[in-house]
Amino acid sequence: MNKQQGGQRKGKTSVESSKKDFKKSFAKGNTPFRKNEAQQNKKPSNPNEIRLNKYVANSGMCSRREADVHIATGLVSVNGKVITEMGYKVKIGDEVRYDGARINPEKKAYVLLNKPKGFATTTSEGKGRTVMDLVANATSSRIKPIGRLGRNSKGLLLFTNDDTVVDKFTNSKNGVPRLFHIELNKNLKLEDLKKIQTGFKVEGKLITVEAISYIDGASKKEIGLKVKNTGNTIIRTIFNYLKYEIENLDCVAIGHLTKKDIPRGSWKHLTEQELNTLQML
Repeated sequence: MNKQQGGQRKGKTSVESSKKDFKKSFAKGNTPFRKNEAQQNKKPSNPNEIRLNKYVANSGMCSRREADVHIATGLVSVNGKVITEMGYKVKIGDEVRYDGARINPEKKAYVLLNKPKGFATTTSEGKGRTVMDLVANATSSRIKPIGRLGRNSKGLLLFTNDDTVVDKFTNSKNGVPRLFHIELNKNLKLEDLKKIQTGFKVEGKLITVEAISYIDGASKKEIGLKVKNTGNTIIRTIFNYLKYEIENLDCVAIGHLTKKDIPRGSWKHLTEQELNTLQML
């Protein structure tokens, strides 16, 4: 009897010991797990790359499943090359087009800056202080300025990542008018003002503006000039040719957009109404 009881106790101890060993060997962190070769060889994802179908879908063109169909049928190109490969990854900065039109997965942003003097209109680094420094915290989207204002010029400058709006500004037939307040080193002669109004040729190229006038209540050195060009090169061309020096140049309006409530060096996002009006110009 004692032997049987002793044997039972011994057997019970053996089973309990096995259970403990079993639990220990398969407890969390001790489970024998072997990664398969695919997992072992998997490369870390590149944060600067995105799958092409996701890129297309994020642009708002269609769903990701529909994007796969469009890619397979050859409607999507990257940097000028049609891509039909499923799983193809796009890098930041690549030019992606859907059915010929460029697309962008970023949220569209429209930032209006009242530029002060001393900032270059460029996205390049190593140029000292630039307008990109002034709008650095405006949005996470990769916006760029439309057109240029010289380092010593000031006034309104529009930034966006919307190619449709950029095309509207750079369209040679339509464009968007910009109004400048210009101060010259001397009074603008009436005959020169009329010459600018009617247009004239410089080195065989016709130079024209939308409108020009003296500013009420100011000296004849100050004028208002409206042009549709995105840069201010044409303005400098006009006054260099007519032997005037520009002492101050201030862009006071872009289409219907003005500097109201935007202190010098500050920016604002366009309202939906402002954007709709701009797109209808």
